[in-house]
Order: sequence, then C-alpha cells, then structure tokens
Amino acid sequence: MKKGEIYEAVVEKVEFPNKGILHVNEEKVVVKNAIPGQRVRFVINKKRNGKCEGRLLEVMEASALERRESACPHFGVCGGCLYQSLPYEEQLKIKEGQIKALLDSVCDSYEFEGIKGSPISDGYRNKMEFSFGDEYKGGPLALGMHRRGSFYDIVNTPQCHIVHEDFRKILTATLEYFTEKGMGYYRKLQHEGYLRHLLVRRAVKTGEILVALVTSGQTGALGMPESLEAEKVLLEEWKETLLGLKMEGSFAGILHIRNDTLADVVQSDETTVFYGKGYFYEELLGLKFQITPFSFFQTNSLGAEVLYETARGYVGETKDKVVFDLYSGTGTISQIIAPVAKKVVGVEIVEEAVGAARENAEANGLHNCEFIAGDVLKVIDEITEKPDLIILDPPRDGIHPKALDRIIKFGVDHLVYISCKPTSLVRDLVILQERGYKLERAVAVDMFPATANCETVVKLVRVK
Repeated sequence: MKKGEIYEAVVEKVEFPNKGILHVNEEKVVVKNAIPGQRVRFVINKKRNGKCEGRLLEVMEASALERRESACPHFGVCGGCLYQSLPYEEQLKIKEGQIKALLDSVCDSYEFEGIKGSPISDGYRNKMEFSFGDEYKGGPLALGMHRRGSFYDIVNTPQCHIVHEDFRKILTATLEYFTEKGMGYYRKLQHEGYLRHLLVRRAVKTGEILVALVTSGQTGALGMPESLEAEKVLLEEWKETLLGLKMEGSFAGILHIRNDTLADVVQSDETTVFYGKGYFYEELLGLKFQITPFSFFQTNSLGAEVLYETARGYVGETKDKVVFDLYSGTGTISQIIAPVAKKVVGVEIVEEAVGAARENAEANGLHNCEFIAGDVLKVIDEITEKPDLIILDPPRDGIHPKALDRIIKFGVDHLVYISCKPTSLVRDLVILQERGYKLERAVAVDMFPATANCETVVKLVRVK
C-alpha cells in the first residue's frame, strides 16, 4: 500500500471522534468522516511507521444503518455533521461504544452507565456562527457553513436540521438582502471585503433571539459607500427586514459588530445595538443565565439540563461542604450546586465569563458563590480555603499536567470530571489513577446529535 494509491473497502467501525477503521489486504487504514457499513473509495494520503491514513473520495454504497431520506439536504457537503443520515438511536449506540472503548483502554472494574440522549435531536442548537463567502471561486454570495474539508468554500445551509426554523429564516433573509445590495464578503487571504459572519443565538425556554452581523470596518469595500452614515442606513434596512419576518420566537436584540482582526473568528472591536438590547436570559434547572453574543454557554440548552442534572447526581451530598468548580465558565455548574453546598469557588481564565458568572449568581440570589478570574494552574495555590470536593470541566485539551498535579495534592475524597473530549479525559485518567484515584462511575451524555462529539461525566474516588 503506497501513498497516492486508490482503494475500496467497507468501514468496520468508527473510533472517536470520526476515524473510520477498515482493512485492505490485512493492513489497517483510517479514513475520516465515514460511517460503519459504508463501502468507500479512498486515496492513501499518509503512511508512516506502519500506519495508513486515507482521504475519503466517494461513498460507493450506503450503510444498512443509514436513512438518507431523513438526512439534512446539506449532509456530506457541509462540514458540520457526520451522523446526519443515521437514526438517532444508532448515533447513540456508536457514541456509547466509542466512549466505553476509550475508558476500558485505561480503566477496569468501574460502573459504566451507558449514554443519555439529548431531549431533542433536531433543531437543538441555541447558537450558530454562519460565515459569508462563496460556494466556488467567483460564485455568488453565500452564507452558511464551511464546506467539508475546506477552509475557504462556504456552503449555503438554508435547510440546516440542527437549528430551529427561526435560524433558517434569519439566514435566508440576510443572504437575500445583502445579495440584492451587491455586497461582498471579507476575503481572508487578501484581508479585504465587508461581510464576515452572522451570529444567531436563541433561548429555548423563551424563544428570544439575539442576532449580530459581523463586518469589517472597510466601508468602501466592494461597492459599499464610504460613508458611515450610508453604512448605518444599510444596516437599519437590514434590521427592518429581520423585524418583518414571521417567526415563532421574537428578537431580543439586533446588533452590528465591527471586527478588523486578521483571524477568522467572531470577536468585537466595536458593537452597536440597532434594536432591543445586547442580551437575553436562558433558563436551566430553574436558574436564569444572561446570554450575550460572546457568552460561553452550552449550545444545547435542553441537553445541558441533562448534563448538569447528571453531574449534580455524581457530586452527591454537598451539605456543609466547600466545592471547587475549576474551569467554571459562566458558573452554570457552580450555581446549580450552590443551593445545597456551604460554598462554591469557581475559577475561570476568561474574565468576561467570570463577570457573567457573578452577575448571574446575584440575579439568582446565590450569595455563597465566589468566582475568581485566572488560570487554574496559578490561582489554586492562592486560594486559602481547602475544598471538600472538586468539579472539573476543562476545555477540549484537558487539564495542564502541572494544574492536575496541584489538584491531586488537595487530596479530596472524590472528583467529578466533565469532559467534552473523551480522548483528553482518558489521558488525564491515567495520571489520576497513578496518583491514587479510581474510576467509580462513568456515563456519556450526547449534547451534539448528528455530530461526532459527545460529553462524558465520571466520578473518581481516592483509594490511597
């Protein structure tokens, strides 16, 4: 088997997150973005140290598991979803098997409690960042998601299945409006152009919607009048177009965000509110949380309730206990635990998230929460109080080894670890077990139907 050669084979299984496993002449090959049971055509693009990787060229035969008639029409072209063509119960089976296999590779004699599904599998996302671009070089203006495997090409996604219909109406109306106006998009290589992103957030419980149009400050680009007043008129008309839409929800705010950074990310150099206000409130488990365009918040509100209820059950009895919530984000877990704890101390490196956590705690009448802005690695040495138990909810890369060392030295009887990337969790579990902890319970929680991602909650107890 040589680099550049083309083969066909049947995908035997998928390892986390999207590694299709198959064999050709008894040689193992990894082909990403494939589904178990598919016959695929692929080209070998990497062979190193006896390991082969292939790039998917074509699905020759669908898997018997697939139900393509119910799949999103953008599936396979858009890079957002992997399991869109599978019934939800089959998606859960695959993810459950992946998580258990990873845990089994480093742990034994623990209780695996399977997987908990999302309450809804379609239209579950409460936030989307759509990109402006074109579907092919020189093509008309597009607004949607990146084409699978491409950094530049954008796929129009007017029928996306993982968002509420209100998202689709806003996306379609925005694209039509700026197409009619002859506006161009921001070209990342040349750093020229005007339209960059469309950010949409929607509260599941109230239906309130926050929309932000993200542009560069290049008001003279691609036909845009060079007058700030003319830009204001353009955006006012766009606002009125959105307000004229018939939707299930209602607009809490319509914003314009100016972003002149070179990076292809949504951030603000200047934010203008054209309608309403720059935030709304979402409710989780009876608590209210303020959401702004840049708030860190779980993208599946109903799934988040399942996740946090699960975490609360794993935490157990907290009366008269001091709880550390490390990597606390906007303090969601802290505030869910606080009513039944002596005190909760949250640590988060993002200052805006800490500010939001403090405001949310105050609004919810919780006065036993303390939120500290800073790197967990540095902050935990400065906290005078000692925890009775620790909750960990780190970013995708897991916990820095030095921070993990300091966490272990607290010597708490048990830890609850919430992971959005099970491979990072498994790496940290090896160290935790070497240092005296044992995995007691574990469960997967699917927060991201149709995608390859999955959350995992584990409880570890100290044995030595």
